Amino acid sequence: MHSHGTGWTSQTTSVGRKNGHSAGGRRGRGGPKTDPKLLLRAIRYVNRYHWIAVLAYGSLLVATGAQLMVPQLVQSIIDTVVKAFVAGQVLALPAAAQALAAQRMGKTLADLQADQSGATAALISVGIGITGFAVLRALFSFGQQFNAERLSQNLAFDFRNELFAKIQRLSFSYHDQNQTGQLMIRATDDVEKVRLFIGQGLVMMVQAIVLLIGSLVVLWFTNHALTLVILPILPVALVVFMVFGAITQPLFTRVQQALSALNTVLQENLAGFKVVKSFAREPQEQARFNRSADALLAQQMRVAMTFSFLMPLIFLIMNLGQAAVLYFGGQQIIEGTMTIGEWQKFSLYLFYVFFPMGMLGMIINLMSQAAASAQRIFEILDTQNEVENKPGAREIREIKGNVKFADVTFRYFKGGEPVLNKVSFEAKAGQTVALLGATGSGKTTIINLLPRFYDVSEGRVLVDGCDVRDVTIESLRAQTGIVLQETTLFSGTIRDNIAFGKPDATMAQVTAVAKAAAAHDFIMEFPQGYDTPVGERGSTLSGGQKQRIAIARALLLDPRILILDDSTSSVDLATEFKIQQALDQLMKGRTSFVIAQRISTVLNADQILVLEKGEIVARGTHEELLESSELYAEIYTSQLVGDVEPVAA
Repeated sequence: MHSHGTGWTSQTTSVGRKNGHSAGGRRGRGGPKTDPKLLLRAIRYVNRYHWIAVLAYGSLLVATGAQLMVPQLVQSIIDTVVKAFVAGQVLALPAAAQALAAQRMGKTLADLQADQSGATAALISVGIGITGFAVLRALFSFGQQFNAERLSQNLAFDFRNELFAKIQRLSFSYHDQNQTGQLMIRATDDVEKVRLFIGQGLVMMVQAIVLLIGSLVVLWFTNHALTLVILPILPVALVVFMVFGAITQPLFTRVQQALSALNTVLQENLAGFKVVKSFAREPQEQARFNRSADALLAQQMRVAMTFSFLMPLIFLIMNLGQAAVLYFGGQQIIEGTMTIGEWQKFSLYLFYVFFPMGMLGMIINLMSQAAASAQRIFEILDTQNEVENKPGAREIREIKGNVKFADVTFRYFKGGEPVLNKVSFEAKAGQTVALLGATGSGKTTIINLLPRFYDVSEGRVLVDGCDVRDVTIESLRAQTGIVLQETTLFSGTIRDNIAFGKPDATMAQVTAVAKAAAAHDFIMEFPQGYDTPVGERGSTLSGGQKQRIAIARALLLDPRILILDDSTSSVDLATEFKIQQALDQLMKGRTSFVIAQRISTVLNADQILVLEKGEIVARGTHEELLESSELYAEIYTSQLVGDVEPVAA
């Protein structure tokens, strides 16, 4: 008979939600195209810390200015050395030849002697100047890097907090459609990609622009004819920048998608490693992980191949420009229109022009990754929550507990098959309502609609005559105690978990609800009692122990409405009997909804609702339904009757 009864187990996940998972996953991943406006939107977060930004970019300007001054001093050194050398050569000639050589140079012997004697002092002065600018640049470079890092870390802090807060607020339907691993990657790796661009890539970009413009201005006033030789190179570099940016952004989007898939496999295996080991599925799971890792590697290699082509192209452009400058600059030196010092200064500034082009690859890399990640971040932040407080929603306090479903129809997705179809019933304050039916009949959906985990598609859910959509979600759920079928505990102590919904609860209150949930005795058997760590997801506790702690957690809120979703399914009959005795007392004065597989939880219910395919096909007390409902009688005889004698005993 038990094989037949398995069809009547309580509903865990509806067919509608299962079907919606893959569809939501597709929406969550998004297409490969990225919107550059979203990266600009991420950059605008800098306004929140504008003083830090002023320090970072102000320091950048000073450090870059100090850098731009050095070639001027280098020209002065070289020209001074050349003049001193020439003067020394002339003054070493016979006296008659000295005057003639000086005349041809357009100088007097006194000028040559001054060039020779003043060289050492000039070298010392210029050396001090270069050292001073180097120290200035070092100090302000530190300020630039430190404040840029401080700025980016603060922005990452904001992004992660906003993502966490948003994910916490999103309705059940969103989480039904999106995998945990993908959400984790967006809150960690995607945020880090945006942070790196703002903390490094954006700074490099601003530095490159300032260095490029400053160098071009100096070069123009130094030798505008030679400057015109390198100007055509800049539009070519800009085109390269734009083309590679357009190519690489979709590639990085796919990299993040592949990383999310890999993280999902890892997260699922870590969460279910006991199941994997129990079924000896390690080789198959390793193969699944390898497939995800291979997909990530292949996508990363596509990115690497693209950038392997980019960097040689950039250096080719730089070398072509340098060759042109060498040729035309050499012609000017031969013609005597440019000094060696001016040429060296021009060469250094030319490096400052080409240096941003060398930074181009890294900037494109960081920017493309950040653009792809920014889109994935804002996909979550911009998601419209399907369940939220309507404007003007009021708080509901001290409710009596009258609950009414009025012609409620619910679909998990628009256009999908209804999971509930015109369900109507009423529970008076203090009554206990038991829900029975096959998997997928709609039991869990009913209790999910009451605290507004989902909103009805049609009809209304009323509490004390008020539509639950007209009150704030927080005040509604504060009046509702819930023990879900899948018990979730958090890392911390047993006391922390019982007091999860009421952290300021006294030890006496925690102990009282633990006793009521038949948890106190086994808690005190632990050496540390209520201070016993529960392990990750309660791994150190049995299923029955976890459920009793979850019941105590719900009871601590002293709710007016109590929801028990098969809350005694993981305990033995003796423990269930203890829990049921306590619950019978605690449910007095509360409206209780119970999903259960055992007869002990429904015998004393004020009202039993039998569901089939989203509709209520029978209702009444246990005795009434045995006489009037063939379906209830079948459930009773096939699955529940075996519990009667042990419970009675």
